[in-house]
Amino acid sequence: MINQKTKPKDVGFTHEDFAALLDKYDYHFSPGDVVAGTVFSLEPRGALIDIGAKTAAYIPLQEMSINRVESPGEVLQSDETREFFILTDENEDGQLTLSIRRIEYMRAWERVRQLQAEDATVRSQVFATNRGGALVRIEGLRGFIPGSHISTRKPKEELVAEELPLKFLEVDEDRNRLVLSHRRALVERKMNRLEVGEVVTGTVRGIKPYGAFIDIGGVSGLLHISEISHDHIDTPHSVFNVNDEVKVMIIDLDADRGRISLSTKQLEPEPGAMVKNPQLVYEKAEEMAAKFREKLLAAKQGTATVEVPAELDEADIPSAIEDDEIPSAIEDDEIPSAIEDDEIPSAIEDDEIPSAIEDDEIPSAIEDDMTAAIEEDVEPVAEGV
Repeated sequence: MINQKTKPKDVGFTHEDFAALLDKYDYHFSPGDVVAGTVFSLEPRGALIDIGAKTAAYIPLQEMSINRVESPGEVLQSDETREFFILTDENEDGQLTLSIRRIEYMRAWERVRQLQAEDATVRSQVFATNRGGALVRIEGLRGFIPGSHISTRKPKEELVAEELPLKFLEVDEDRNRLVLSHRRALVERKMNRLEVGEVVTGTVRGIKPYGAFIDIGGVSGLLHISEISHDHIDTPHSVFNVNDEVKVMIIDLDADRGRISLSTKQLEPEPGAMVKNPQLVYEKAEEMAAKFREKLLAAKQGTATVEVPAELDEADIPSAIEDDEIPSAIEDDEIPSAIEDDEIPSAIEDDEIPSAIEDDEIPSAIEDDMTAAIEEDVEPVAEGV
């Protein structure tokens, strides 16, 4: 009779040995790593991802895109393989948390820096406004347009959903600052068709103690009080009224600062004519401008030494400018602080990546001491299923 019971063969390899071997050859994953993973289960508020770890990693819904998504299926498909950013260390269950948004965020900042280096003009729709300005999205990032850099006579509230051409004022990923200018984009476009020494017709849109702001084809130029007449003028109000139509000459074009400087003094056929007989100045404008251009050309060629109006000093051009006026480029300490307490969110903790902001949150902290622009509830990041 054959005994069918046989003694198991001793292979000298226990379960403990096998577990130790798995640990030995297990990949080490660290927060900040970018790894390839395959989607194998879509959950209501996230997805399970196989990245080769002992336990499936998890990506919560809010980490699936730099933009708001309503369900995992909008971004991921079963069996899809793609890159994921490791967001956190393993939790108590040995599960890692992943992110796609962080990858998009890093690439978006890289693209924005490239656009700024190219001095590109971008277009974007306004999605919200507040007392300080307007909010837009550039490459998925949130950008802020200060009110002084919005060049339109519409109320800001009416700009929502309107697409605007924009230039970059500041791109700072470390400080999470993306500041743009609508005015600079318009002025640059207008400047491409303007020349120093050219006479243009405009409309007085605003009068300040330091000068008058003249609308010339949709952009504003500053006629500084010192460039109104050779005669002394106490106030521009003594010469102009709002909505007056005037002829002015361009004496400086500063595309970097979105600034057009104008003069009527250089058009005076005789000193003081702008005060005593402005109509004569307008009649002789082209003739006087031609003489001005001749002097400019002679000075450029070095055949004569002439006095040419210097670019207005910084001190001569106040930064407090009306909505349709030309401001100077925003300095670090001049970013508008006129933003409501419930508007731009406070700085994100040091251990968080600044772009971890829901689509319903406001992006860039425009200044360290600025308070939030729009504050909405953020669903906490799930650590598992």
